[in-house]
Amino acid sequence: PTLYRAFEAGRPVDAPAEGIAADSLAPKRVGEMMFPIAEAYVERSLLVSDDDIIAAQKALWDRVRIISEPGGAAAFAAVLSGRYQPSPGERIAVLVCGSNTDPAKF
Repeated sequence: PTLYRAFEAGRPVDAPAEGIAADSLAPKRVGEMMFPIAEAYVERSLLVSDDDIIAAQKALWDRVRIISEPGGAAAFAAVLSGRYQPSPGERIAVLVCGSNTDPAKF
């Protein structure tokens, strides 16, 4: 939510981070040096819910046996939930990581 809120405000602002992915995705504030770069090169920022992230984690496990950390499943959650809708003919790739996940607790 940090980058999303900064885009809304047009500048870095403090943004509350709550939920399961907050530890890896939401610093308190986007950096002053990074924000102009994001404005120039990032088309948009999307928000996904904790439920979307959990569904993405489950789908990754059920379909391809990948255990992902919540933050690592967020981009896939955007696609799976329909919050990101590819344009016709658009090819997308989603990077997934899981190093901050304990398989025993998954």
